Amino acid sequence: MPICKVETDSAIHADFPFCSERCRERDLGNWASEKYVVSDPIFDEEEINGSDRKTIVLDLDKPNDSEN
Repeated sequence: MPICKVETDSAIHADFPFCSERCRERDLGNWASEKYVVSDPIFDEEEINGSDRKTIVLDLDKPNDSEN
């Protein structure tokens, strides 16, 4: 939903997911002024490094590679 809370439709609004260019620019301005921020990680990296958890690395260039 855009900043103005108007419902949008990709088939109707050329600026989808925004209702207009004005809303798109206001949203960009909010990111630039740090009004919006990405949250902190929900875990501590040191907690993961000291645990028995395993990491799986996927090679996205090989879509049929299921053994990794």
